[in-house]
Amino acid sequence: MAVAFANVNSEAGLKKLDEYLLTRSYITGYQASKDDLAVYSSFSAAPSSKYINVSRWFSHIDALVRLSGITAEGQGVKVESSAVPSASTPDVADAAAPADDDDDDDVDLFGEETEEEKKAAEERAAAVKASGKKKESGKSSVLLDVKPWDDETDMAKLEEAVRSVKMEGLLWGASKLVPVGYGIKKLQIMLTIVDDLVSVDTLIEEHLCEEPVNEYVQSCDIVAFNKICKCSIPWPSKLSSDSVSSFGCYMDVYILILCLSTHIIVLLFFVAVQMQ
Repeated sequence: MAVAFANVNSEAGLKKLDEYLLTRSYITGYQASKDDLAVYSSFSAAPSSKYINVSRWFSHIDALVRLSGITAEGQGVKVESSAVPSASTPDVADAAAPADDDDDDDVDLFGEETEEEKKAAEERAAAVKASGKKKESGKSSVLLDVKPWDDETDMAKLEEAVRSVKMEGLLWGASKLVPVGYGIKKLQIMLTIVDDLVSVDTLIEEHLCEEPVNEYVQSCDIVAFNKICKCSIPWPSKLSSDSVSSFGCYMDVYILILCLSTHIIVLLFFVAVQMQ
């Protein structure tokens, strides 16, 4: 169902749009679409900063437009021009009311956990904690792309907000800023997780993309996900983001050291024989 708004260049229209965006990141759906572009194009100037939600949304869409990042088709949206009286446009609350009534009948497309699944996961976690054996669970190394809202986002505060997320079995690692374009940078950060305790999807959806972290974070993408192999070789205590994903390199180094040690021992043996 298409969403309709009053003239967004008027106080009443801005107030209504600000209320609508209070619980939404985009006009429709969960990514930027042509609906956002339609509303964005109807602004004659940037909205006043007193409309916090509209200003946040406008800055984000403005940055995406400059990056040509809007590709989704959207669901259709109508925006009245300043010449059309707002009385003929139904309120956003009225338009959204039927959708709210049907929420219970909708199919859960995002596969949220049922109560039974959540209970089972909690029981598994409790069993791991209660176990007296020092049985180490599997671990994984993950590389995340964390994207800001726009080029004005403080990346230092963004990284601080990301690292403020604490979970049992979660260890943050090395990070760096990667230029995207037009002055915008994204944060690439390594993390190590205990597979039985931490779900990357839960980490992103319930922590990194929720308040208060989403004040700086627009979205997160998984760049790499690798299982960490168990090995009896004593690895160095501190690893860089590149060395974590270079398991083969460490094997080559240890083999090279072993070969060199063997040659040195043989050489010393022949020197000792000659001296006799």
